[in-house]
This record gives sequence, C-alpha cells and structure tokens, in this order.
Amino acid sequence: MTQNRTPLIKPSTRAYWQQARQKEGFSFFDRLHGYVYARWIYLYIGLGSGRHPLAKKLGPPLARLGKKLILLFGKEENRHRGNSKERITFADTYHGKVLPLQSAKEMVMVNEDINLPDLEKVIPYKSAREIVLQNPDHIAVLDCPCRMAQEDPCTRMDVCLVIGEPFASFVLEHQPEHSRWITPQEAVNIIQAEEERGHVHHAFFKDAMLGRFYAICNCCSCCCAAIHAHQSGTPMLASSGYVAQVDEDQCVACGLCADYCQFEALSLNDNAITINRAAGMGCGACVSHCPQDALSLHRDPGKGEPLEIQNLMQQVLNNA
Repeated sequence: MTQNRTPLIKPSTRAYWQQARQKEGFSFFDRLHGYVYARWIYLYIGLGSGRHPLAKKLGPPLARLGKKLILLFGKEENRHRGNSKERITFADTYHGKVLPLQSAKEMVMVNEDINLPDLEKVIPYKSAREIVLQNPDHIAVLDCPCRMAQEDPCTRMDVCLVIGEPFASFVLEHQPEHSRWITPQEAVNIIQAEEERGHVHHAFFKDAMLGRFYAICNCCSCCCAAIHAHQSGTPMLASSGYVAQVDEDQCVACGLCADYCQFEALSLNDNAITINRAAGMGCGACVSHCPQDALSLHRDPGKGEPLEIQNLMQQVLNNA
C-alpha cells in the first residue's frame, strides 16, 4: 500500500530555482536571497522594518548584521554591478510603483502570459523592472506582512496579491495558514475594498524575485514599511505618473481628501486645499473620496510614465 508523502523539496521551490538558474547574471546568492525572502517573508519584513521582537531586542547589532547580509547578497549601496559603473542602491533592488485604481485592476485581469523585459521609462530603477507574467490568472492573496508585524494593525489582513508563477504557488505551499487561491475577480474586489478604505495600491518589484513584478500591495501609511521607508529618505516608491488637481469652484474645503491622503500631500489652509505636488504620488485616494468630485488625476510627465498594462501590451503588438 502506497502512502502519500510530502516531498522534501516542494514543487514551487523547484520551479523557482529552475527559473532562477535560467536567468542570466542571477547568482547563487541572488537565488538564495529570493528563497529566504519568500519562504520566511514575515520574519524578513519584520526584521527589515524593525518591528519584529528580535529587531527591537537586538537593535543596532541586528542592523549591522543586516547590512552584512545585504553585502553578502551583493546589493550593498556602493557596489557596482558587473562591468558597468552603475551604482545600485537598496531602492533599486526592492521597490513599488504606485497604481491608481483602474491600473491596479488591470494588473490582476491580464488573461495571457506576457513578457515586458525592460521598463526603464515606467519603472525608474536600475534593476528589478520586468513584467514577466506566467499563468497570470494564478493569484494568491496573502496576509499582509507589514500589517502582521504591527502590534495594532489596520484591517483587513488578507490584502497582498501575489500574481503569476512561480510566486503564487510558492506562497500557497510555504504559507498555507496565511494565504489562499483567489480568482481575478476576487482580486479586483479586494483592490476595490482597499480603495474604499483610502489605501494605496503598489505594484512591487524585487531583484531577488527574478528581477520582476510579483505582487500588488494594498496598504496604508500607518502599516506599510515601504511608505515608511520612502518618507524616511529611501526612495522605494515611484509615482503613478499622475498628480491630483483641485477644481476650486467645486471644492467646499471639507478637508476629507487630506484625511485620506497617505502621503500627506494635501492640506487644508485658509479654507482652501493645498496640494504638494512633490509629495503626492498620484494614487488617487483623494479623488475617490471627494464628495464634491472636486479632485481629479492628471498626467504629469515630470512624474514618469504610468504603469498601464493594457497600453504596454498594445505597444508591444504595435512594434511586433
């Protein structure tokens, strides 16, 4: 009589390592880094954000260890990659692109495999800027590692969307108590619900995750480690490419938009809304929560190109 045995190495682990070996310039330490990140993501984010009990207890010694590990993985800030003199910083290796609501919805409704290998104009970082979606309808929702690390987090917890393979299966196999399969429509529903809470959508890229897009984070400034890092001087987030504008004739200066702004880019002064264009990231939370429809998003070339997946796919077809 045969017995079902749990394999020592999970299928998703094999799939990740197989793809990692095929990626040009992807070192053993890059592969190991990606495995550690995805396998122990709650510990990784908790330590990295300083919220884990170990981080609080060990403090500076742990910070020094973290710096040594970053150097070991080949991503220390002063390192030059390959034969180039291009300086690679931490933000270049791990970052998010802010998405307005419609763009976020489009990212989870892709119904075909796509390969967009270099998005320099859209993702203004020196690494981790590819969108290679295999089985894009394979979506796992994961309890947010940033919120899980908080003592009193915002809710709900299951708001991080891991998209495509091998990442979605890896999360399901290694974090079964914190994740589940969902349909693209369920992913849209989560994005919509987070929008209604005033939270921000980010498409996340990481060098150790094969240098490409792997997840959409839906989070808030009080919990999100990336927003905290960005506001503390590590430029981990790229603007959506849009800025908010106010119609003064429509605005009644209720201040609700400022309450919902996760980047503190809006303020109520002398019965008028002031927009700090430098601080704003074009997420659109203020727009969707203005009861007077006095706010709108407008393209700003100085903020970079938007990540609009349908337009990018159409450009590939037009250039084929």
